[in-house]
This record gives sequence, C-alpha cells and structure tokens, in this order.
Amino acid sequence: QPCWREYLTTRIEQNMVVNCTCPISECRAQPTTAFIYSIVASQEIIAKYEKALLRCYVECCSNLTWCTNPQGCDQILLKDGLGYGAACSKCSWISCFNCNFPEAHYPASCSHMSRMTCAKCNHGFCWRCLKPWRPNHKDYYNCSAMVSKAAWQEKRFQDYNERCTFHHHAREFAISLRNSISSIREMPKIRNLTFVLDACKVLEQARKVLAYCCVYSYYNQDTESMDIVEQQTESLELLTNAL
Repeated sequence: QPCWREYLTTRIEQNMVVNCTCPISECRAQPTTAFIYSIVASQEIIAKYEKALLRCYVECCSNLTWCTNPQGCDQILLKDGLGYGAACSKCSWISCFNCNFPEAHYPASCSHMSRMTCAKCNHGFCWRCLKPWRPNHKDYYNCSAMVSKAAWQEKRFQDYNERCTFHHHAREFAISLRNSISSIREMPKIRNLTFVLDACKVLEQARKVLAYCCVYSYYNQDTESMDIVEQQTESLELLTNAL
C-alpha cells in the first residue's frame, strides 16, 4: 500500500494521473477512482485528483469549455447554441467559442482574428502587439515588399492598429474606473453610485466593440457596406468619447 500511495501521489502532483496504469510494465490495468480514494489519504492530493478529473471531463466534452478570462476564472461554460459566446455567470467575461481568441470579438469574424502574414516573405505577426509569431524570423523590418502599394497597406494597417490599441487601452481604463467606484461605493457617506457603475459598463462594452470594428474594417473590402460601417462606427465613437 505505501508503494501505491507514493506512486499515485506522484502521478497526481505531476498531473499525469488520468489514464495512468499499473506501475508493472506488463500490466495495463488502470486504478479506479474508488481505489485511489482508498489509497491516498491526503485531502490536498485528493483535491488535485478531482480537479484533474474535472479538467479531463471538460476537455472531452465538445459542448463544454473553460471561461477564457485572462485574469483567471474557473467557471465551466456551455457552448451549445451560443455562437460567439455568452457572459460568464461568475466573472461576466464573454468568451468566443468558435476560435482560440480569448474573448468574443464581434463584429470581427474569427478569421479576422488570426495572425497576419506578409505576402512577400510569409512572415507572421500578431495583430495586437506586432510581435513575430516565429521568434527566429530575422527579416521583419527588412522585408523587400515595401513597394508603394505595400507601403500604403502598412500605413493603413498602422492607422487601424493605433485606433484598435487606443480603444483597448480606453476599455482597460473603464474597467479600472468601475473597480475604483465599486470600492468607493463601500463608504458609508456615498451610498448610491449604481448609475456611474452602469455607465462604466456601457463604456467598457462600447470600447470593446469599437476595437473590433477596427479589425472588421481593416479586412472588409466591400466599399459600399464599409461606408455604412464607418458612419456607424464614427457615430458610436463620438458618443463613447462624450460618455
């Protein structure tokens, strides 16, 4: 029993307990949950084991996923029929269920959120931070594609990227402001700041939409529809700035 306890404890701590087999090389038998509970006495190790089982279950279910909030959230979300996603009931973060991008990005499509690639040298780089996808790429700033059309495309990209980055930073400010107001709200003399908190939430959502509108507009080649999109985006931006 002590040998089994040490073996299972090590497998659990190394996150290798799921599908582990008997330590005898010729034996492919797997220890059952009941057997593990009977052998491992530490509640801390058992808790890690149960987390591993839960993680394995979620990863095996196509209609389940973890909340993608980068600040950290252990909530499990149901993907079935939710399209771009729904707000997490625990942290209110809206995840995208159709791609690996960490949050819902409407109106930009999932394909818009993929990495950008230079048509001349095939260098891939991140839309958000401009860092190369391949660290060993040497010619990012010396790409020979910088002819007049490519230069115009780069300027266009920089314009949209600056706007996108600005709205993301402004969104972070709105979140910070909402958190600060939530703290002030706890003070006895200041009781009702709900309307300010609601305004911050609207501001945060508007900045998010404006940021991804930049991505959508950059990729959209339909001139006729883009006139309408740009008009609506400009109107939203003016009202958001006023708020």
